[in-house]
This record gives sequence, C-alpha cells and structure tokens, in this order.
Amino acid sequence: MPNIKSAIKRVKVTNAKTLKNNINKSILKSTIKKCKQAIATNDASAATILNSTFETIDKSAAKNVLHKNTAARRKSKLAKAYNAANKTK
Repeated sequence: MPNIKSAIKRVKVTNAKTLKNNINKSILKSTIKKCKQAIATNDASAATILNSTFETIDKSAAKNVLHKNTAARRKSKLAKAYNAANKTK
C-alpha cells in the first residue's frame, strides 16, 4: 500500500479506470458474440446488429479500450463474414 498521497490517488484512479475498461470490454465482447450468432444463423436483422456492433467497436476505439487498428481488424472480419453469409443466399 502506498504511503505518498499522489501514489494513493494513482491507485484509486487506476482501479476506477480498470473497472470502466472491463465493463466496456465486456459490452464489446457480448455485442460481437451476438453479431457472430446473427450472421451464423442468417438472421434477418443481422444488418442492423452489424451496424450497432460497428458503433460499439468505434466507441471502444475512441475511449482507448481498443487500439484503432484492432478495431478496424474486428470490423473488417465481421463485415467479411456477413458478406460471405449473404453471398450464399
């Protein structure tokens, strides 16, 4: 446990930021999972789910939860899967 006042504050701030990041990561993972499920089952609302997933990924990148390249890669992967699923229809 730190003794210096600024170090004590840093611990508090770090814990708060870690909690926020974990919540954002959890939301992100669950939306990606829902999107993959919708794509796999050829759900009619897959396009809207895909768009909302893109929004969530972009927001996570803006909040520095994800790196911008990671966000772009995940969006690309989901779009590719969606296009492949729609091509087979």
